[in-house]
Amino acid sequence: MALTIPAPPSPAAALRRAADALAARPSLLAAATVLLVCVPTGEKDVSAAVHVTPADLASLALVALVGLDLLRGRTPRPALSRTACALFGAVVLAAAVATVGSIDPAASLTGFVRLTQVFVLVPAAVICALRDRTDQRLILGAFVLAALVQGVVGTHQYLTRTGASYIGQPIRAVGTFGALDVMAMSSVVSFGLLAALALALAERGPGGDARLRRGMFAVAAFLVFPLAVSFSRGSWIATGVAATVLLLRCDARLAVRGAVLSLAAAVVLAGGFGVGASGVTTRLTSIGSVSAAPDQSVSDRYDLWGTAERIWQDHPVSGAGPKAFQQLRDSHAPLRLSSGSDAEDASIGFQREPLLSPHNMYFLVLSEQGLIGILAYAALFLGLLAGCLRRARGAGTAALALLTWVLVDFLYADIGGTTTVLTSLVLGLAAQVALPARADVGAPAASRPAAAVPSGRPGAARAGVAAS
Repeated sequence: MALTIPAPPSPAAALRRAADALAARPSLLAAATVLLVCVPTGEKDVSAAVHVTPADLASLALVALVGLDLLRGRTPRPALSRTACALFGAVVLAAAVATVGSIDPAASLTGFVRLTQVFVLVPAAVICALRDRTDQRLILGAFVLAALVQGVVGTHQYLTRTGASYIGQPIRAVGTFGALDVMAMSSVVSFGLLAALALALAERGPGGDARLRRGMFAVAAFLVFPLAVSFSRGSWIATGVAATVLLLRCDARLAVRGAVLSLAAAVVLAGGFGVGASGVTTRLTSIGSVSAAPDQSVSDRYDLWGTAERIWQDHPVSGAGPKAFQQLRDSHAPLRLSSGSDAEDASIGFQREPLLSPHNMYFLVLSEQGLIGILAYAALFLGLLAGCLRRARGAGTAALALLTWVLVDFLYADIGGTTTVLTSLVLGLAAQVALPARADVGAPAASRPAAAVPSGRPGAARAGVAAS
């Protein structure tokens, strides 16, 4: 009897199967967005009006897929609560008002599109894509995997002295992002560390997966080193605060033990083995002197904040318009403000990177969108934070930790760069936990749509994703 070898599937059939898989689980696109952040973009012009990365394209594909499902009626229940719609709508309205009243409406239009993508469209799409616990863990797993990739690359850069320049030496870990985006690797590693820690804590107790718990704890412990040699004070502070909130939310006694272990690890890392002692210790010491004796980068931030405040005073209600800060900076900044920050590595040589934003998201919103904007964003952020503190359970505590990181980081950073889209995913994860749609709560189990039942928990409502 002749052996029949089946013909390989045609490209069209393979594409159809891939499309069916994405339609059945849109969170795959959200996970792909996280991983595509690691792809080097080779972007050199930091002053360009628009930067489109592979991760941005994946996030827009997620928005398109979810939107198509909604138009076709394939989403079997309201995915967005009324509160979420109101908060996201207020952000869009504030950005639209600021754009219409901008000093340069044409330039502000690209800023409006970007703000809508980052703070509304992608977060809303993530909420719609999170249909069960598998979706939630798929996205968190992508954060962990991306952090491992960047952590390995960053560790290699530090040990082989092939990173970005820091105190005159090529030892700063920047991952695949390069010296022009020195904060990116530390952001990705921080997100992965917090996601791994939350996943490990979720596996404690009866029924938990001991191997997964030990593995995630090991990943979190490894990621401490590349985070340390990123020399990013902002990421250190945000990660410390977020990890503390996470541990306190899960177990106060565990938080105390974690603080003791972290202190011991810091002493061993910096003092016992001398690994990065000079750079890390100097950087840590400088955190305590940011008010009494700030270094140049901190002094520039203070000047940029003052510049944003003066711009807001000239445009108090609706702001100067998205993308207007860089146009008005020179006319409102003090003379002592630096022309830019230094960036250097083997691929770009030495460059001066212009300071095009106030390096504080809250001041950026205040200067460009005025009181209307800051009130809209404050309502969104506080609503998400309060909801996560109240509802987060199990792996859902990762959303609380990641959101805390973003809100703390916004005190000395703003959106911009390759990792901006990760902020959108964090907001989506947080909104799904904090503001769940409750249209199907109370309905008979048999009448609820199958997509609303979290995997592994028969009969549970969709709100159970937040408590998974």
